[in-house]
Amino acid sequence: MKVYPECAQCLLRRILYETELGHASMEQQYDAMKLAIDALHRDFSPNICSAEIATGVHKGVYDILGRDPYAEAKAKSNEIALRLLPKARKMVESSENPFRTAVLCSIIGNVLDFGIRNDFANADVLLDKFDSLCEQGLGHDDTAEIKELASGKVVYLTDNCGEIVFDRLLLEQLREMGAQITLVVRGEPILTDATMEDVEELGMEELMDKVMTTERFAVGIPFWDMPEELDKELGSADLIIAKGMANYETLSETDYRPVAYLLRTKCRPVASSMGLEKDINAAKLYR
Repeated sequence: MKVYPECAQCLLRRILYETELGHASMEQQYDAMKLAIDALHRDFSPNICSAEIATGVHKGVYDILGRDPYAEAKAKSNEIALRLLPKARKMVESSENPFRTAVLCSIIGNVLDFGIRNDFANADVLLDKFDSLCEQGLGHDDTAEIKELASGKVVYLTDNCGEIVFDRLLLEQLREMGAQITLVVRGEPILTDATMEDVEELGMEELMDKVMTTERFAVGIPFWDMPEELDKELGSADLIIAKGMANYETLSETDYRPVAYLLRTKCRPVASSMGLEKDINAAKLYR
């Protein structure tokens, strides 16, 4: 997905949010904003991928802070999701269509993405909104077609912490269907995204045939600097399941197919690019 004009203001707001979250000094805040503005001035154009420019912008903040500003928020997200997991599991087990319900639960976890919207300013909000989000169902539903492709080699691209807890329900469904699963997490801490540390702490290796990372500090999948092993995994998959907007922003720039995007359309540019309404739960297949 190419960058939209409104992405610039969103990126700058998020940089400010990260400096505040990371308890940056006033001098660090100025330095971070200057680096972000310089990166936007240098790279912002209609021909660049939104996530590629975001990666460069965020790298400056992390270098200045010298730490992960989201570390506490990510741990809290996993904690809240684990509290909700038994309820979500009951929903799946009692459903007439467990696969679709597991997809829905995994997408609802995608709302946990702080810094880009005010209604989910912290993970606790999910405790109150989980039921209403479930009641919304899928605003775009390709789960029947996705299920047909899901019994072979599946590469599963994770997104946020908290969300990865609910991914377990869908991964269990895939395993029951006979899928061979490669789970992919971020290579380094970036934004609220899950890393190998989360996989290990949540004991998710047992569900996987393989666990890999993107090997990079990158928003989404770093197609502009793609690790060879990851390229081979994606190229040989019978189905790629990509969670969240960042994975859509990057994979949509590539020819990997088929890809099932499971996400909440949290911003207008992503929704518009996908031909969907904003703020819906979407499971959309690209062949």
